[in-house]
Amino acid sequence: MTIRAKLYAAIALTILGPLLTTVVALEGQTRLGDSFDEVQQRADDAALAQEIRFDLTDMNGWQTAYGYAGDGRFRREYEVARDTLDENLTAAEEELTETTERQLTSQLRREFNSFLALDDVAYAALREGDDETVKRLFLGPELVRFEAMAETAQRLADYEADRAAEADAAFDDDRDQARKRLIAVALGAAMVIVLLLVTAQDVVRLALEGARNRGNGTEDDEDPGGGT
Repeated sequence: MTIRAKLYAAIALTILGPLLTTVVALEGQTRLGDSFDEVQQRADDAALAQEIRFDLTDMNGWQTAYGYAGDGRFRREYEVARDTLDENLTAAEEELTETTERQLTSQLRREFNSFLALDDVAYAALREGDDETVKRLFLGPELVRFEAMAETAQRLADYEADRAAEADAAFDDDRDQARKRLIAVALGAAMVIVLLLVTAQDVVRLALEGARNRGNGTEDDEDPGGGT
């Protein structure tokens, strides 16, 4: 390769190198940003599904407490737990929009409504002093409804946990790919530097040779004896 060709190549790579580095960096940053957003969203979804599980257990515990107290104590705590579950379930219905998520939240809503309908019957019996009916309902059909809700809530939590794990794995893969691309660009930049150094050495060598040739030519033109 001639010196001129090396110079042209070095100039071209000097211009294109920073552009390529910028493009690769921006593309990697965008992909990582999207992946990180997905990780955050999936983590939030998984946390919401876990909250529903905890709310469900809390509600059932307070229902059992007010039912066995027999005098309405703990009913207010039950209502708070019930309303909290309702709010989180509503949030899940709005935020979890994939097909499997919709199926699970819809099923959970139906089971929740069935649970509440029977609770109304049990609470009416409690207010009438019919403790036996309350216990029969809570230990029988209401317990069956709770177990159905618990199973559905667990399925939802497991699904969201799996999705969160997949998002984490995708983020790790994107991060590794971005690192590899940046390393490749860095190696390319190193090659540009080497080419520039080699070209600079060639230019210096050529300049020195030219200077020596001019010096030798000047000495030959001079007449040291001053005549023939």
